[in-house]
Amino acid sequence: MPFGIKNAPSHYQRMMNTIFPTELSEGWLIIYIDDIIICSDSWSLHLERLARVLHKVAEVNMKISLKKCKFGFEDLKALGHMVSGLSLGIDKNKMAAVSLKPIPQNKKEMMSFLGFASYYRQQLKDLEILAKSLYRICYQQTVF
Repeated sequence: MPFGIKNAPSHYQRMMNTIFPTELSEGWLIIYIDDIIICSDSWSLHLERLARVLHKVAEVNMKISLKKCKFGFEDLKALGHMVSGLSLGIDKNKMAAVSLKPIPQNKKEMMSFLGFASYYRQQLKDLEILAKSLYRICYQQTVF
């Protein structure tokens, strides 16, 4: 897909989701645009899943770069997450960086913080409830 097309990432993501619907719904495959992560809790199961994914990749004539691939890791940092077996956690370095950030002083900084937090919504219990009042402040016509 050519660079510079505004909607290219969302179209590519949709295409990837269409290629792997079963694997995604089973919860062991994570796809973000062209990053594919296979989660398993045993080596034999991981090899089965890897074979399934590679078969589909070949089936649709998708190209992969072996130089960019990582195979057989028990723990993996990817896209700001720690992937371990079937669990997805927050990268400790990302959390440390957030704890060092100053408290948001204006709406723009608050929206930036909320965007970061939203990225980790799967790991942050009740984020919607906690962030609701912060979003309200950002969208009201009031001084921060």
